[in-house]
Formats: sequence, structure tokens, C-alpha cells
Amino acid sequence: MRARHQLTTLLLALSIAPFTQANDFVFGHVYEASHSHHKWAEWAADEIEKRSEGRHHIEVFPSSQLGNEVELNEGLGLGTLDIIYTGNAFAGNAYPPIALGSAPFVFRDFDHWIAYSKSDLFKELSQGYEESTGHVPLGLIYFGQRHVTANKPVLTPEDMQGMKIRVPDAPLLLMFPRAVGANPTPIAFSEVYLALQQGVVDGQENPLPIIRAMKFEEVQSDISLTGHIYDSQPIIMSSNAWSSLSAEDQALFRDVFQEAAEQGSLDIQQQEQDLVPWFQEQGTQVHEVDREAFAEAVRPSLTGEDVGWTAEQYERLEAIE
Repeated sequence: MRARHQLTTLLLALSIAPFTQANDFVFGHVYEASHSHHKWAEWAADEIEKRSEGRHHIEVFPSSQLGNEVELNEGLGLGTLDIIYTGNAFAGNAYPPIALGSAPFVFRDFDHWIAYSKSDLFKELSQGYEESTGHVPLGLIYFGQRHVTANKPVLTPEDMQGMKIRVPDAPLLLMFPRAVGANPTPIAFSEVYLALQQGVVDGQENPLPIIRAMKFEEVQSDISLTGHIYDSQPIIMSSNAWSSLSAEDQALFRDVFQEAAEQGSLDIQQQEQDLVPWFQEQGTQVHEVDREAFAEAVRPSLTGEDVGWTAEQYERLEAIE
């Protein structure tokens, strides 16, 4: 399976190679062109070209055009991709501690997440990832609170017992559904709408901007505001691409992508506030839930022996104000 992923990524990269030059960079991600993440990726590409006076050009490929999350991460190592958005859980496959940023119920609220994104802890985790892989995190962009959608309300952990729910193909993201007795089913992001429509799974979990961008409200009647993960993605540049830049241009790339991450994070947070009434206007049932009941079910798993982070790292995250 891994060999097939690598071959697919390589063939896709070769197909776009004639359109790139030595100072061109390929940025791939899985999100729709209508999603805020794509807007800020294109903004960053424009700013890099402008501020470098045309010396650098970034071509952005949305909608899983260059592969799914696993393939995008493999592409960094293969040299077929230069920049990606990727979930902390996927980055954690290469450096487990960084996955802490996508663990369930570790953030109190958006302000806590913002403080983490600027903290020494996140800087240390980013440095650890860079030392392990050679690839360089340039920023951390907020993805939103992950909520459960289904064709019924999900108000308590008991409502998820036996529920077949789609999750991304990353081990960490199995923690929440397993803790509440659901049946997590990894499915590629681009295939989720069809899986819901055909009843392959009973539900899925994603932030409100993703639910809208992917039109999941067309095939799911209820959104339950579990908010079980304050999710985010590191913006990562491959070691080969990074080392090709001068020190001055490395600073330029880092500055631009940190600006994109900060503005994109605020953009997503505003959308989260606006989208609840929008979904209600579309006829979708939106439910408030007792998040503490879900958090209580998950809490023992956060300090288990098989997590990728240390107890000290978890405690430092809890202590951030």
C-alpha cells in the first residue's frame, strides 16, 4: 500500500514538472478551493512572489489533486512536493509528540489554542519534528473545532455507541470515537461525501467550515457541537526546498507563512461563529451538547502509555494561559 502511495505521488508530481522551474515550489493540500485554507495558501504564494520580486513562485494544488494526507506527507520526503498543510496527527507519524496539538479535549477554548500556537512548547515540538525529519514547520493554522454530524442528534457519549463514524486515517483520531464506544472508520477526505450519501458510515466529524465546504449538510441532517478537538495544521516545507533558499529567503518564507497562519486562523474562527445560524437556515438541526461528559470519557486515554507525547508535555499544555 505504501509503495502504491509513493508511486501515485511521484506520477502526479512528474505530470506537473514541465510547468515548474528551479525557483518554483509546489504546495499541495486536501481542502476544497472554496475553503479558507486555500485562500490563504494563494495569498502566501502571491506575497512570496511579490516580496521576492518574482524570484520565487508557488503553485498551489487544492482538493487532493496531489494526493491524500498520507501521500502529501510522503511527497515531502520523495521531493515531489515542497509545501503542505497537514494535520498534527499525520505529522505525528514522523514525530509523535507534535500530535498533541490534535488530541481531544486538551484545549479549553480558542484563546488557549492561540496561546499554544505562540508558546515555547509548540516551538520545541516544531524543532523536534524538524530534527527528526529535516522538514520545517513554517506556521500553525487553525482548522476549527471538530463536531459530529449524523442523521440523528448526538447529545451524550451513549448516543455514539456502535456508531460507524468516518475519521481521517491517523491513529490519534481514533481516540475520541473509541473512548465513547463508536466504530471509527478511516476514509480518504475526498471520499467522505459519497460514503455518507451511500450509508457506508453513519456520520463524520469535522469543523463547521469544512462541513459547509464539502456540503455535508446535504447528506447529514444533524450537527452536534461536541467540539472534541480544536484542530490545526502545521504548514510544512520540505528539507530539500528549505535548503535551496538563502538565509534571507528562509526568513521571508517563514514571515509570510506565519502571517498567513495568523490571518487564516482568525478567518476560520470568525466562520465558526457565523456558520451555526447559516446551517440552521438551511434546515440542518444544530445541537448544543454537554462537552464535559464526552471529555470525561476521553480523559483517561490522554495519559495512556501509547500516546506520542510525555506527561510533562501534556501538563505544560494544560498550564498554558
